[in-house]
Amino acid sequence: MSPATGAATLVARRSSRFVAWVRAWRAGLVSYDEIAEEIARGEEHLVADAPGTWTDVPLRDALAAFSKHSPDEIRLVLPAPGDPRGLPGPGPFASAALLAGEAVVARDLGVIPEVRSHTSGSGVTFETLLWRVYPLPANAPAASLVNPGAAEAEAELSMALAEATAALTRLDVAQWRPELAGALAALRRPDSGIDLPPGFDPRSRRLFARASVLDQVLALAENAAPGGSVNGHEAQQRDAALRPLTAACRRAVVAACNAPLSA
Repeated sequence: MSPATGAATLVARRSSRFVAWVRAWRAGLVSYDEIAEEIARGEEHLVADAPGTWTDVPLRDALAAFSKHSPDEIRLVLPAPGDPRGLPGPGPFASAALLAGEAVVARDLGVIPEVRSHTSGSGVTFETLLWRVYPLPANAPAASLVNPGAAEAEAELSMALAEATAALTRLDVAQWRPELAGALAALRRPDSGIDLPPGFDPRSRRLFARASVLDQVLALAENAAPGGSVNGHEAQQRDAALRPLTAACRRAVVAACNAPLSA
């Protein structure tokens, strides 16, 4: 795996980790003391506007706000322009979630991660993560709560990946985006090192591991500019080949994280 691909797979969507571990805690499968560390994964996480607080607080202190929520009330949403499923009706939270591309919905609370960059006095740049909490109306309408189950999402992802791989091969993506071609090949490995907490069934675990890696590879493909040998038409063809795969990948991550839990 190339350095660029490795960089793409370092950070999964933070909202997916938040939802998975908080749901497992509310199901009694993991302890409160471990969830903040599992969500943060070594990063500095703060929470703004948490209920009952007046300033930013550490993530561990703010998670108590979810102590009255059942696991099924805590949901991952990965909205995109034209696909706002899972979001409540128009408002500040929905707008911010669409901009971020990810969010947590927990009945009366919405939570969105914001990555903040800082520069120290010595010129060192570092990042912190701020979770911003939004109050949601008790009976807020949802754009759509219909999401595929893990089995359906897994089949959809496999089909989309096969079609995208074939299209990228025809476009000779290995010549002008070798890190993307290598990453797609790496997805066939059975163990990506990305896992869910206790309570999720094997299918959800497998789907989450595969879709999380692919999600980050697609982010690399979207954010990194093509090589100089690629013209505008070729770039448009690549984007068209990846678009259905991107949508299937988002639905797969959501299906895995929101899957029913078992003891």
